[in-house]
Amino acid sequence: MKIQSTILTFCLSLVLLLTSCGGSGNSGLYYDITDYGARAVDGTDNATAIQQAIDACADAGGGTVLVPAGKTFMTGPLHLRSNVELRLAPGSRLLANPDEAIYTESAFGENRGEGMMWISGTGLQNVSITGTGTLDGNGVAFMGAELDDSYELKPVTTFDPRPHVLTLIDCKKININSITVTGSAYWTIHLVGCYDAAISDISLLNNLKIRNGDGIDLDHSRKVRITGCFIESGDDCICLKNRREYEQYGPCRDIVVTNCIMTSRSCAVKIGSENMDSIDHVLFDNCIIRNSNRGIGIQNRDEGTVTDVTFANMSVECLYHSDVWWGKAEPIYVTSYRRAPDNHKDAGWRFPKGALTGSCGDVSRIKFINITCDSENGCFIGGEPGKIHDITFDRVDLRLAKTTAWPGGVYDKRPCDGEGFVNAPVYGFYVDGASDLTFRDCRVTVGDMGPSAYGGEYKFINATGITR
Repeated sequence: MKIQSTILTFCLSLVLLLTSCGGSGNSGLYYDITDYGARAVDGTDNATAIQQAIDACADAGGGTVLVPAGKTFMTGPLHLRSNVELRLAPGSRLLANPDEAIYTESAFGENRGEGMMWISGTGLQNVSITGTGTLDGNGVAFMGAELDDSYELKPVTTFDPRPHVLTLIDCKKININSITVTGSAYWTIHLVGCYDAAISDISLLNNLKIRNGDGIDLDHSRKVRITGCFIESGDDCICLKNRREYEQYGPCRDIVVTNCIMTSRSCAVKIGSENMDSIDHVLFDNCIIRNSNRGIGIQNRDEGTVTDVTFANMSVECLYHSDVWWGKAEPIYVTSYRRAPDNHKDAGWRFPKGALTGSCGDVSRIKFINITCDSENGCFIGGEPGKIHDITFDRVDLRLAKTTAWPGGVYDKRPCDGEGFVNAPVYGFYVDGASDLTFRDCRVTVGDMGPSAYGGEYKFINATGITR
């Protein structure tokens, strides 16, 4: 009887402990947003109530802010806090308020021409967004007319009100897990100057017609792991860069991306084009790219360098889309060209302060290992003299065949100073202005190319140190 009594006492204590740590409201560590006035009512902006729940949680030392299951809560801009987990319960949704006037905090500091922030945080530690609910950026509400290949962008000058879904700046120990993120009107998840971040098992499903709709952008960030994610985005799915607005945060490095599936109207995996520092020690492994305008792209357009990057064990499928999107079905793309001066809305931020023109840095020590490509076009490697070198292609298998009605025979160098397109037959590997390239056990198989002219396995222009 004493043993049974002891067990009963333990069970009752466990129930009391779980009750004190769970439930709704601000009991224990949980803060239910409905206890702070949030209402799942059409047209109601719940930003004040949700922010109160976040602040109460943080002020108490941390815990979990709960968005309850099965309900949609519209909200304007929110600011995350340290030691707070935002948990989206099954079937829950936070929906961005479509009122453009409420988005006033720039995603790029003094440069207000590249969108505003919806959910954000600066200088935080131990931040989590978890659960199986949804962050919905309500992207179409910020677009103009729907076109055949995209949505029309509303005219802007130096201010663009479109909100990025999530922007974290100078944050440490970030965990984004299992949620669905959808409908971004601009970039979706943007980590700036962040350290020690894990993004795992999320579904990031943007409208493929929305331009600038990047999936995950790692900007001047370090020690980042992206694992097991499914990403569909009109613009780049995963992009590494160093924007000039945030140059104080240093290089982007020590990045691992594994077991992801991606589709893009632009470039599924991209490094650049903005890179004023260094991007190095990066690994993409065991990923699938399907139905993309470009597969793997290194697009260096500024003075920064790209070094020690490996792409391994990947399956890449590319096909043509319209000129609205950068890329011409190149499954692998390695380039370094200086950026063209133009009248872009934020052109003043494209070059070093006071400069009217820029330069491009080296791209070197890049490896492509065990890559299978099915595409309408071949790989393009090109750059200004001396900028592209020490590139290895090891067991790259190209299968070329025409699959769309878009005209072929063109490679895309945009954005660059000079002609943006190279008109040429389709080659397995088109190399212009690169050196010290190794091709090991690579194969090119050609199917029905339709009206596109096939030029051969390799084309070398101003290329030296070729081993194959």
